[in-house]
Amino acid sequence: MDTATLLIYIHAGFGGIALLLGTLAIVFKKGSVRHKLTGKLFFYSMMISAVTALVIAILPGHQSPFLFSIGLFSIYFLLIGYRALRYKRKIEHVTIEIVGNIIMLLISLSMVLSPLIINGTINFVLLVFGIFGILASLNTLRLLIKVNTLKKHWLRMHLGNMMGGYIAAASAFAVVNQILPGIYNWFFPGIIGGFYIYFWMRKIRLGQIKSPKNI
Repeated sequence: MDTATLLIYIHAGFGGIALLLGTLAIVFKKGSVRHKLTGKLFFYSMMISAVTALVIAILPGHQSPFLFSIGLFSIYFLLIGYRALRYKRKIEHVTIEIVGNIIMLLISLSMVLSPLIINGTINFVLLVFGIFGILASLNTLRLLIKVNTLKKHWLRMHLGNMMGGYIAAASAFAVVNQILPGIYNWFFPGIIGGFYIYFWMRKIRLGQIKSPKNI
């Protein structure tokens, strides 16, 4: 078995495990022991899958800008979402988060502009993902700059970004297995996940989730 094949098995295996664990974390009551455990295991499983995706996507004969994009988005959302948990406590600095968001912003801009500059065409999938990455990183930067209010927004950042990582896993699964016709595989998980995020953000905004202990 060559290195690429081994990495593909690792990527697919941990991706499948992450998708299952992420689904369980969504279903379990927020703040419960089961939610925290499955959420943590989802984070580590998805990180392994995402990192191997980056490596596979640059190997000779396996180059894939789409797989590379999914890997980058997964790592970004997972790290921001997981680190948001510490905002419940005293916040001393957010330098790592700010640097990470600036890098994500630059990568997203390149996803939008690179096909146009190199080939003179627009890659629709990269365009959509790039715009989404730009908006997400700008929104997170806006929250990070106001360090004194992060304790108030930690739940929004945690939920939204962890769901972003889950959507990336679901999108990759749909694309690889061609669950839906063509390009719909890339966007349908995001649409469904977007409604879920909106539902919980609305609950937070309306004060229906009153305590950080609830998640």
